[in-house]
Amino acid sequence: MARGPNGEDLPDAVLFSCTLNAIRSPMAAALMKHLFGNAVYVESCGVRAGELDPLAVEVMDEIGIDLSHLHPKTFETLADTSFDLVITLSPQARHKATEITRAQAVDVEYWKVPDPSAYEGTREQRLAAYRQARDEILKQLKQRFAARPAPEP
Repeated sequence: MARGPNGEDLPDAVLFSCTLNAIRSPMAAALMKHLFGNAVYVESCGVRAGELDPLAVEVMDEIGIDLSHLHPKTFETLADTSFDLVITLSPQARHKATEITRAQAVDVEYWKVPDPSAYEGTREQRLAAYRQARDEILKQLKQRFAARPAPEP
């Protein structure tokens, strides 16, 4: 178990997964790296490899995080598969993660974060949906990995 910058108990390695590794899972991985730096090994993948969504790149750039270098991956193309925690962001990813980690000592969690690409409307309305997904992931990261007070003796 690693320690974060504020004394948080952190897993050594976390995988974020969604359906295409194009929006939610890359945002989650980038936000985790932004919050905790090198304290945790972080990776993302999808059930299928999609293409990085330009609106995801744009809303992450708004907060100073560059996603433009990302190349979507699948579970099968990951270089390392030794994770302590897999956080899934879509039902398909949850099913796949549960299936492939069945014989491993890995915790799998499902965070219900709506897919912003499902929203239609003007460009600004669509960007608002992407911002909402980004902010929801950030909120859940902070809640899940918040510093906990030391137990009293």
